[in-house]
Amino acid sequence: MTLEFAPVSLDRQKEYHAALTGCPQLLTSDFSFANVFGWSEHYGLEWAFHKDMCFIRQTRPEVIHWAPVGPWEKYDWAACCAMRESARFTRVPEELATLWKTAYGDDIAIIESRDHWDYIYSVEELVSLSGKKFHKKKNLLNQFIKGYDFRYESMGPECVEEVLEMQDEWYKWYEENNPSEALKAENRAITRVLHNFDQITGLMGATLRVDGKVIAYTVAEPLCEDSIVIHFEKGDIRYKGVYQAINQMFLENDGAEYTNVNREQDLGDQGLRKAKLSYNPVFFLKKYEAELSRSS
Repeated sequence: MTLEFAPVSLDRQKEYHAALTGCPQLLTSDFSFANVFGWSEHYGLEWAFHKDMCFIRQTRPEVIHWAPVGPWEKYDWAACCAMRESARFTRVPEELATLWKTAYGDDIAIIESRDHWDYIYSVEELVSLSGKKFHKKKNLLNQFIKGYDFRYESMGPECVEEVLEMQDEWYKWYEENNPSEALKAENRAITRVLHNFDQITGLMGATLRVDGKVIAYTVAEPLCEDSIVIHFEKGDIRYKGVYQAINQMFLENDGAEYTNVNREQDLGDQGLRKAKLSYNPVFFLKKYEAELSRSS
């Protein structure tokens, strides 16, 4: 069986969500639809659907496959010819890596990828910010609340243009001070997701305004019944405590029904790793690279 790949598109997200539903409850952030769609142009992502599974292929800067999405435990991996044709995989969640090791034994090499681990936090902890370990965060949040006449709003399609304007200003300022190809790529992904905000099922977010102007925003998406993922979060740092405020207020107002919040990976950036660790993750979702021998 040869898989027939096609570019990731909005019109097949219902089919993709059906595959997602078959995955284990704690799914990694990579496979949320908004993430796949948002980064599809940058990575040249394509997908193919087969037997309740969705296979994802990255074509830029090189061809490599992401972990397939679907009911992993029900799939006959050992008999899957497409797996050996694909050979190389990235962003493989720990549970799937374990299944593959059982199915393929010595025919598969699996290597831990720390830079891609997802950081998982307790929604309850990030809302309350209680205790010594959150003292600095709580202090900055309080400074923001006391220092500015702000307004919190859940994000809807009607304010996307203003969020895009804020993102453009943030990007131009940040690029001037910290130019990088990664920053350009992220900006394109954010813009792609925001332009299609009302077309992506389940997408949600929030804004903070001061004097009517958007000074911070967050974009999120439910991963499963008990988990939500924060895709993008930007703030104007001239407002002290702005990041602590948008983080805490979004979870309190729009994310309180969830147990876990996934704040994605650090990609090996040491500054980002330090920042993510400072919020005291309760655990990580580990991911791996895998390479399968083309012949058994």
